[in-house]
Amino acid sequence: MPVSLQAAILGIVQGVTEFLPVSSTAHLLITERLLGFQDPGGVFTVMIQLGSIVALLWLFRDKVLATITGLPSDPQARRFALMLIVAVVPALVAGALLSGFVTRVLYNALAVNGVTFIVGGIIILLAERYQPKVTVRDVDSTPVSKAFGIGVCQAVAIIPGVSRSGATIIGGMLLGLDRAVATEFSFFLAMPTLAAAFANSLWRVRHDITTGQSTTIAIGFVMAFISSAAVIKPFLNYVRRSGFQPFAWYRIIVGLVLLAALWSGWGQ
Repeated sequence: MPVSLQAAILGIVQGVTEFLPVSSTAHLLITERLLGFQDPGGVFTVMIQLGSIVALLWLFRDKVLATITGLPSDPQARRFALMLIVAVVPALVAGALLSGFVTRVLYNALAVNGVTFIVGGIIILLAERYQPKVTVRDVDSTPVSKAFGIGVCQAVAIIPGVSRSGATIIGGMLLGLDRAVATEFSFFLAMPTLAAAFANSLWRVRHDITTGQSTTIAIGFVMAFISSAAVIKPFLNYVRRSGFQPFAWYRIIVGLVLLAALWSGWGQ
């Protein structure tokens, strides 16, 4: 298969899975293994994440611009910014303390992904069944204390396969946010979190980037942008109507299949 086609497929996988509660990192690792795609230093994987970030900023540009321009004079804009800052801190701390260990030990351990897929699916099912009473029905009304709690849940997603979006959405639901509000909060929290993760990863792989990779990276970036932009709003609308149970069962099935494949010798 041509490398350009592999890059396009991986870009689509990145864009489709980044904001769903299914773990984009795990899906990229598995797809790269299936395609035989070579990514020295993880450069390609790092760079195409920017496509998803740009798509998110584009779709929510009105809210982003209103918040930025309102910081000097609008208390609501300042509160919203504070909410996101408080929520992103736990992930930054976890990344600073544990990213080296995760990269060296857990990142390519597909068995870890299989287990976290299954456990995450079970947690989603339990959260849907036993969700506490909803107390927050508007993302701007999210208490700062609950924002911090969601941030702590997001920090757990440093473990491969957990899913950043899944951890923040389910964490929000367990803290009393409406399902759709928790999902929207996850989108906004993704902006500073993914931007910080991208900057850190880019610095780490800066010496591995070559001009020969530019075409492959460009293809992956564009496809990640397009697929992310196509998925975000329909996903939010779907969640309002139907919830997360299909994603939970998907995680459990994929986790079981992955563990069975590894047990049979695949990927060794």
